[in-house]
Amino acid sequence: MSQLLALKESLADAALEVREHAGELTFIVDRAALKSFLRRLHTEHGFDYLVDIGATDLFTEGERFELVYNLVSLSRQMRVRVKVRLPETEPVVETVTDIWPAAAWHEREAYDMMGIRFQGHPDLRRIYLPEDFAYHPLRKEFPLLGIPGSLPLPPKEPPKPYH
Repeated sequence: MSQLLALKESLADAALEVREHAGELTFIVDRAALKSFLRRLHTEHGFDYLVDIGATDLFTEGERFELVYNLVSLSRQMRVRVKVRLPETEPVVETVTDIWPAAAWHEREAYDMMGIRFQGHPDLRRIYLPEDFAYHPLRKEFPLLGIPGSLPLPPKEPPKPYH
């Protein structure tokens, strides 16, 4: 049995859906099961490297946001994705910084840009924007040109050279 098939069979019962494409698996999991599913991938299946966490605003009713965890098992030379959908009204999941410490930066970025909160994060604060900035710029309702007056802009004229 191939590693891919064995992994798929081992975890299929814990996922809502499993997709296979180009020799890689994508697991769609329920929000309540996300942390235990990711911990299982790490401890039982050797997915020791968190590549990144991506956040998408699907701009739909109900489950508006999607988080995608990209994981690699260096020893098995395998890659998997784990997806979870989050509602607009409560976009919250548990942090995975205790599993992969590098998740701290990815979670802070998703919080700053999309407004997704990570319960239990050791230092959940904005990473790019000021703490008092009232918006999340990667959400679909954010205006393309930004919000006038929300942040100071650089001068329109370039600085004059010193002579």
